[in-house]
Amino acid sequence: MRRILLRHGETLWNTQKRLQGHDDSPLSERGVAQAQAIAPSLRTLAPARVISSDLGRARQTALLVGYGDAVLEPRLRELDMGAWTGRAKDELIASQLDDYAAWRAGRLTPAGGESWQQFTTRIRDALADWVGRGGGDLLAIVHSGVVRAACNVLLGLAPHQILPVTPGTLTIFDFADGNAAAPRLEAYNLGAFTPDLDVAD
Repeated sequence: MRRILLRHGETLWNTQKRLQGHDDSPLSERGVAQAQAIAPSLRTLAPARVISSDLGRARQTALLVGYGDAVLEPRLRELDMGAWTGRAKDELIASQLDDYAAWRAGRLTPAGGESWQQFTTRIRDALADWVGRGGGDLLAIVHSGVVRAACNVLLGLAPHQILPVTPGTLTIFDFADGNAAAPRLEAYNLGAFTPDLDVAD
């Protein structure tokens, strides 16, 4: 069984390097193209079940890749960034570099936000719940932070060890041996020509 994670396409806030969290922004023109470009790969993978974050950018991506009927799962939302929601990455780095670095490493929680531990627990439980329902490969249309959280809980990688995935790309965990505690990373950032390291989510 595979868990296939698709990051939504680039949004207008992504182009401005603004942190979105639980707020939303529509896909940019490039984001629409990214979703359309990855759709043939999804048809080849032919997941048996499809779920999606209930945030608009994930739902828009689901529709564009041919899964407008995906089951919406609120537990797969991006990390709640609290007071930092809507803030520009460059502005945070310029004014609060140490705090930003600590946040990216999972050691700091912005006021009113969700801690890294709370977030990874939410993502772990949501994915485990859906995988436990059986029924073949699972595609989840999600966010960059969700992919990072999955790499943390499934592979033991620390937050600072995980590069953000490019919008509109796939990350695939393979549970072929039936061992839920030791999946293999089959693909990471699949579909990107170059990593998009400057885009915030």
